[in-house]
Amino acid sequence: MTTRTIRFVHRGRTVSVSGIAPTRTVLDWLREDARCTGTKEGCAEGDCGACTVIVAERSDAPGNVGGLQLKTVNACIQFMPALDGKALLTVEDVTALGDGAQLHPVQQAMVDCHGSQCGFCTPGFVMSMAASYERHCQARTRPSRAELADELAGNLCRCTGYRPILDAGQRMFELPQRRLPVESLREQLNALQAEPPLSYEFDGRRFWAPRTLAEFAALREQQPQARLMAGCTDIGLWVNKQFRELGDILFIGDVAELRRIETHDAQLRIGAAVSLEDGWATLVQHWPQLQAMWLRFASPPVRHAGTLVGNLANGSPIGDGAPVLMALGATLLLRRGTQQRRLPLEAFYLGYMKNALQPGEFIEAVEVPLPTASQRMRAYKVSKRFDSDISAVAAGLSIELDGDIVRSARFAFGGMAAVVQRAAGAEQVVQGQPWNEATLTAALQALAADFQPLTDLRASAAYRTHVVGQLLRRFWLETRPAAPLPAAELDVWHDVRRAVV
Repeated sequence: MTTRTIRFVHRGRTVSVSGIAPTRTVLDWLREDARCTGTKEGCAEGDCGACTVIVAERSDAPGNVGGLQLKTVNACIQFMPALDGKALLTVEDVTALGDGAQLHPVQQAMVDCHGSQCGFCTPGFVMSMAASYERHCQARTRPSRAELADELAGNLCRCTGYRPILDAGQRMFELPQRRLPVESLREQLNALQAEPPLSYEFDGRRFWAPRTLAEFAALREQQPQARLMAGCTDIGLWVNKQFRELGDILFIGDVAELRRIETHDAQLRIGAAVSLEDGWATLVQHWPQLQAMWLRFASPPVRHAGTLVGNLANGSPIGDGAPVLMALGATLLLRRGTQQRRLPLEAFYLGYMKNALQPGEFIEAVEVPLPTASQRMRAYKVSKRFDSDISAVAAGLSIELDGDIVRSARFAFGGMAAVVQRAAGAEQVVQGQPWNEATLTAALQALAADFQPLTDLRASAAYRTHVVGQLLRRFWLETRPAAPLPAAELDVWHDVRRAVV
């Protein structure tokens, strides 16, 4: 691959960037190099949303905006080379859409509704609202107040509270419409596609962004020491918070074949470069009961940037994806060069942050069996903060019923051990038994012996042990053959939150 500069669209023109480290963040480049200081640094770890920007790229997928996919992402944990071939939009672009005498509808609504106080978080809110505005204007829909709250879940405010900001989110659709220049952006991005795949080098460090699976697999085999990068939502923290040197980076995000979601042979296949947002949206289409877990899986900017397979590959014992996919019986499709092999997800984790990948190997996709009529499945997340928080305990629970008899069970938990793992004892106890309260009682006793959790800043060992028992009980209440209870009756806190906003 021929070395070249990083090329993307910014402020209405195509720019070329070189002479920077491959790990330079979009936020630092904006503020220090481009002198666009509207985007703010708050937490520098993708949590507060003050640095939210929009990245636009070509897309033929349903729901796009004029042939473009608009994604809000956290600029503080995005590396500059990942912008190659895309367009970067910031609060300065939204301001430029005003005519000098009138603000953009998003900004005017924030003024009208007193949605800004100290103003530090405001640019991030404006960008998330601008993305929502574009999507809903394109679809000719208006979001409900609860939908707006979910769309803004990645933006935190310490001054106003969220009522006036949500007021502004509704008000902006009542003002004269003013849209982003989608057509000109699309033409500029089309021109960038003529560029060869990015191979960037600075100070002895290299960044590769191949566009085909064959190229990616060959590079991975040739460069087994290179750091694989997808959404950068974990790796970005290694640089910002731990000041780690990453060495050479192999970017998976531009590989077209790995961005596909396919269904065949009664299985759902989600490619390694599919975003968390798109991956979970597809899972929810098949398992609607995962809707609440989807909305609480990180924030929208993190879900737009991160990938479902990346979340699994990271192997965090408190990751939200692995318990759910493990309960669904997921299998990983691994690849090294042209060779493939399959591995059950639970066999992938060998220890804390250790996995079964061989040198030069990578995860090509995750494969999930489609649901059957006899399957009962739920997912639960327990955390200190409702939105955008790391789990103290996450659970994926699934059983296959033959009448009222449990034919198989998969109970997977995160936060209970050094890796996400299944509750083997509890599963064994319920198999072949009627799914009644006596079986539940036996499963709870076995579950208490399945794990020896740790105490940390998120929860004590005793709390975690108590919680997993209560989650299993809730699962039984929702799925028991005799008079199951609706989830809405049990999820009181979620109902209260949506009523408040």
